[in-house]
Amino acid sequence: MHHARSHSMSSKIAVVTGASRGLGKNTALKLAAQGVDVILTYHSNLAEAQALVAEITQAGRRAAALQLDVGLSATFDAFAAQVRHELSRQWQRENFDFLVNNAGIGIHAAFADTTEEQFDQLMNIQLKGPYFLTQKLLPLMADHGRIVNVSSGLTRFSLPGYSAYAAMKGGIEVLTRYMAKELGSRGIAVNVVAPGAIATDFGGGAVRDNAELNRFVASNTALGRAGQADDIGGAIAALFLDSNRWVNAQRIEISGGMFL
Repeated sequence: MHHARSHSMSSKIAVVTGASRGLGKNTALKLAAQGVDVILTYHSNLAEAQALVAEITQAGRRAAALQLDVGLSATFDAFAAQVRHELSRQWQRENFDFLVNNAGIGIHAAFADTTEEQFDQLMNIQLKGPYFLTQKLLPLMADHGRIVNVSSGLTRFSLPGYSAYAAMKGGIEVLTRYMAKELGSRGIAVNVVAPGAIATDFGGGAVRDNAELNRFVASNTALGRAGQADDIGGAIAALFLDSNRWVNAQRIEISGGMFL
């Protein structure tokens, strides 16, 4: 334990949004297992976030939890200041290395029934949020760092009820290429991952809890089952390994082969 901690001064540091549960939590744990320290954000559940910090700390890595609503871009300057403070306090550093734009919500509504309020909420959280959060954190990112944006299989295949959500994720996929192009001069690589249907509490836990939906997903997936958070977190974390440093501006689908 003490031995592991003695190396943490030279450790890479990742900021993972929406990491108190689901995919974000799994990604944070997989990054910690890779020797990466983590600053995680949570929306409302401080207890869950603190439990994850404790779990990462017990594994011999450093971690910190900061509250963030990615739908409120007006708070990003203050959040960046908090990140700067945390880096100085815990790591004696002025920058971090990796960013995972994971935080999000799911809204299921037919195109004909989607309200402007739902559309705006998805826009603010899924597209405007990652756009401006990344912009505000750029001064704190180390050169040769890496960014992973989280999209969805729903940008490639269309399932009724996700038009607004998928439109925002499509925006994130285009944005990823532009970020890679414009941040390349700093040596920062930017990729986007597209998880398939996963059995977490995302979107009300439908894939996990609705047996019919779960069977539908499994029957349309080459590997024959719905995804688990554990299928995704490790794949995201792997994009931060030195051996993947040349992967850039790519959309990597992590779906077990859905709708092939």
